[in-house]
Amino acid sequence: MADFKDLLQSADWKTEKHVPVVESPVAVKKGEFFRITVKVGKEIQHPNKTEHHIRWIAVYFQPEGEKFPYQIGKAEFSAHGESVNGSDTSTVYTHPEVVLNFKTDKSGTIFASSYCNIHGLWQSVKELKVG
Repeated sequence: MADFKDLLQSADWKTEKHVPVVESPVAVKKGEFFRITVKVGKEIQHPNKTEHHIRWIAVYFQPEGEKFPYQIGKAEFSAHGESVNGSDTSTVYTHPEVVLNFKTDKSGTIFASSYCNIHGLWQSVKELKVG
């Protein structure tokens, strides 16, 4: 039986359209809110059709020295062109991008994950320094 961690895929976002890309400062001030953006398909756009789409993005932060990460937020994307008339007949489509704000007193690691209905779970990480 596989472990859940073995299901998470990772790659260079410049060549792989499924990777959630974390855009955030490298360093922030202790206790001050800052913004991060996570998007899928930054360099190579991911399809957003009824039959192939990103369903959600989740973002976590694990402070240094702590055992578990905190979930910062999760966004679900529900409109992929489907309607009562069939697949890709609507004019309503979501885009897999989320903007979050949070603060922390410790340096640590930002983890982002995304789910493609065809190609499964994807992840990326970014270090954050707090000063």
